[in-house]
Amino acid sequence: MTDFCYSRPMLKRVLQQAALMDRMMEAVGVNPARAARIDRGTAWYEARSRCIACTSEPNCRSWLRQRGRAKPSAPPAFCANADYFRAARQSTDDQPVEAKP
Repeated sequence: MTDFCYSRPMLKRVLQQAALMDRMMEAVGVNPARAARIDRGTAWYEARSRCIACTSEPNCRSWLRQRGRAKPSAPPAFCANADYFRAARQSTDDQPVEAKP
């Protein structure tokens, strides 16, 4: 019996969604190193999990394609990680940030 999480289709999805989340963070002006420290990494893990399970992938890809290389902007309303991205944008190296649930 195989573990579904390590099957080729699931692994491909995880990697694609991680790349999409990375592109979204760049588009909305999130520093990944700071974002990973919110809630001691728990918020990052939860955001990655939300992204992997997200059903708005087509909207996300379309939004990213339409905006191109524009300056960072607010996360789109359809994004399940919008609150996390907003909290991450406000974080600083010397101030721990708690993400909103």
